[in-house]
This record gives sequence, C-alpha cells and structure tokens, in this order.
Amino acid sequence: MSNHPKAARPDYSIHDLIANRWSPYAFDGRPVEQEKLHSCLEAARWAASSYNEQPWSFILATRDNPAAFNAMLECLVEANQEWAARAGVLMLTVTSRSFVRNGKPNRMAEHDIGLAIGNLTVQATSLGLAVHQMAGINPSKARQVYAIPESHDPLTAVAIGYVADPKAEDAFAERDRAPRSRKPLSEFVFTGTWGTPGV
Repeated sequence: MSNHPKAARPDYSIHDLIANRWSPYAFDGRPVEQEKLHSCLEAARWAASSYNEQPWSFILATRDNPAAFNAMLECLVEANQEWAARAGVLMLTVTSRSFVRNGKPNRMAEHDIGLAIGNLTVQATSLGLAVHQMAGINPSKARQVYAIPESHDPLTAVAIGYVADPKAEDAFAERDRAPRSRKPLSEFVFTGTWGTPGV
C-alpha cells in the first residue's frame, strides 16, 4: 500500500500510480521540464480510441512564455484562474466532432479524450508531477484566441505541475488537505437489472 499522504484507501488492491493520483489546487509555480512534459504527451498519444481516430488535440502554454500562459489562463473561468496561475503548464483539450474515416459524428470523441488524459495523468504521476483537470473554461473565448475551427470543440483545460508544500498556509493548500473519498462499488456496479449490486 502506498505511503503517499493523499493516496487513495481502496477496498481492493490497485496500482500505486492510480492510488497516488490526485488533483491538487496548490501548485508551487515551478516550470515543468520539457522532457517530462513530452513524456506525458507521448503517453496520451498512445491511448486507445474508437477506430484509432485519436480525436484529440492539445494546445499548450508553459510558464517560460508568460504571454502565452496568461492568454490561456484567461480562457479559464475566474475561479479556476486563481489557483491554476501557479501551475507549470496549462493545456487546452480539443475534440474532433466527426470521424475522419467517414465524416459521421464521433460520439466517442469525448470518451476517447478522457482515455488520453487518463494516460497522461498516470505518466505524470510516475514522474512526480500532478494533474488537475477542469471543465470550467470559456469555450467561445478559447475558440477565438486559438482560431479553433468549427470542426473541433474546446472541451477542458488541464493544469500540470509540482504540488506546493502541503503545510503552506493558504486557502488552496488547506483545500488540498481535505480527505479523499469515493462511492462504494455497490453504488455503481450492477448485475442482472439496474440498481442490483454486482459487487
């Protein structure tokens, strides 16, 4: 079992990389090394997707380019701007609306981008980084700032970086000290009929 201070306390055995993954609000402002960032993106690249369409695109902004970083920060809702400003990397996820293979709507695109970010997150955890995903973005502003075509949709934002000292005295660090919890398997794993616990 993991000794990580924020590690999950699962009912069944899971890999330490999954147990140690969590979404901090308090980042320490350090930049993320390019090699580590590229490693995370490579993990996302190798995610599964329907028909291997890989319907994801990522737009990056790193701390070493303050203008680009601030432009992306302004695409987040205000509540997310407050804490994400200390991340090492901000990233916008963008989905393709249609399959390249036949032009039909790709209703699996958001599912597939979730798989890609899942891969990225586990890889980041293995490298000592943390990832915090956000639904709170301004899609129309993101589309305008980055000239995203109508064939694609901005979906989420992702903050990547190093976790701040958990003993820091600020509202974000205090929020991070709250215990983690999850629903029991019996609430969402069913067998036979809906609502009949399968575990």
